[in-house]
Amino acid sequence: MRKARLTRKTAETDIVLSLNLDGTGKYEIRTSIPFLDHMLALFSRHGLIDLEVKSTGDINVDDHHLVEDVGICLGDALKKALGDKKGINRYGSANVPMDEALASVDLDISGRPYLVFNTEFSRRIKDFDTGLLTDFFKAFTDHAQIALHVNVPYGRNNHHKAEAVFKAFGLALMRAVSFNSRVQGIPSTKGKL
Repeated sequence: MRKARLTRKTAETDIVLSLNLDGTGKYEIRTSIPFLDHMLALFSRHGLIDLEVKSTGDINVDDHHLVEDVGICLGDALKKALGDKKGINRYGSANVPMDEALASVDLDISGRPYLVFNTEFSRRIKDFDTGLLTDFFKAFTDHAQIALHVNVPYGRNNHHKAEAVFKAFGLALMRAVSFNSRVQGIPSTKGKL
């Protein structure tokens, strides 16, 4: 089983996160930011990745530190759980509709972090600053060392757009980390990811 558990404690946040890439989509998420909890639950369930997150932070100041640090932890945990990356597909893509919104997520477990985040949100979702989603994914890609492209070509409802993104993110990641019996060793002509 490809699992990872880690703890991150700073002056601003305190996070315990564990994941199992070979799970069934079970989750227990308590970040103290309800909207982030909901998005991570979608990611876990649709990616069939078991995920547990318990965190607190200085959300009385702003949600930024906690959202970014959860992204850091998720990226670090993914990198650790992947191990040597032998036999994985490496690439994953998913298109997910959520009513009127459509999200497309493509990723490469390349060892080279890069984020393209082409989606616009017109307002907050309840109390959540939707601009923090870019910070979450940037922290994730930097620490997981993957290239991630997120595109939402259309959609009216901000919640639907965000939900489609996290569902597609889970599906694309599940496809990328899945084993392929035809892949011998590392899926790279360089011999390293």
